[in-house]
Amino acid sequence: MSRRILLTTTSFQDTPGEHHQIIQDAGFEIVRERGPLPESRMLEVVANGDFDGWLIGDDAITRKVIEKSLPRLKVISKYGIGLDKVDVKAATELKIPVTFCPGVNHTTVAEHVFGLIIAIYRDIVPECNYVKSGNWKRLTGHELFGKTIGIIGVGRIGKEVATRARAFGMSVIGFDLYWDEDFAKQHSVQRAASVEDVVKVCDIITLHTNLTNETRNMLDARRLAMMKKGSVLINTARGELVETSALIAALKNNHLLGFGADVLEVEPPPKDHPLFACENAVLTPHIGSRTYESVARQAKMAAQNLVNVLDGKPALAQANKI
Repeated sequence: MSRRILLTTTSFQDTPGEHHQIIQDAGFEIVRERGPLPESRMLEVVANGDFDGWLIGDDAITRKVIEKSLPRLKVISKYGIGLDKVDVKAATELKIPVTFCPGVNHTTVAEHVFGLIIAIYRDIVPECNYVKSGNWKRLTGHELFGKTIGIIGVGRIGKEVATRARAFGMSVIGFDLYWDEDFAKQHSVQRAASVEDVVKVCDIITLHTNLTNETRNMLDARRLAMMKKGSVLINTARGELVETSALIAALKNNHLLGFGADVLEVEPPPKDHPLFACENAVLTPHIGSRTYESVARQAKMAAQNLVNVLDGKPALAQANKI
């Protein structure tokens, strides 16, 4: 019997590269879906319990979904690093390895952060639309030089943001429970004692922390109100880190100059999402790590993780211990 694989990540499917050859050479029978899939659709797809492994993106991998796939399921290979959509605890209890791809997308996401910042600071989106409509309207923007950027979550991506911010001549303040003092000294990153200490003083705040019960809505109405008037918020981590209703209010009353996001709390969002009515919001469809270079690295690692576990070999990176 051939090994049957569920493949849902669109970045993996849509981008050419060595990763396709890896799963082809393994001789898998591949069932393709276009994720991210909600729990209801995942339950339908795995209803017959006839998959040996999943190569997934940001699909809802709940306990029910995992249990529905037993006893044949042997591995969940996550394309990317975020595991908040995967019930890792349930997978561990059910003896299913969960693999992921750390250390492969930090450069690409950090570059996207500055794309969003510059788009807001220099009015790139409205100016482009003006010119294309035949309206030579020139707005006055802002420089990055001399501004202070606050990085909440100074891990791999946060560090890449910090080094680029220093190259722009910016001051950098960071908050992270696990502080890398050597890196901070080398790149002149000032350590903040709390999230509040970051948001009160920075011109730009950028979020690079995992989504947990503790970080959900970490930028709520109280903390958004603490941000400097005319400051900018960037979120390329997870949409649920920001309280949407409070954010909408801060944008509409111009307390914030702008919001740049590559992630939303529901993806794809409904067509009437309130952020769409905010002219000072620059939104992209979760493409922060979607470059040919980054996809190739992530997809190759995700594919190799899948093959390794099914072949009885160690994964390149595993999120749980079985």
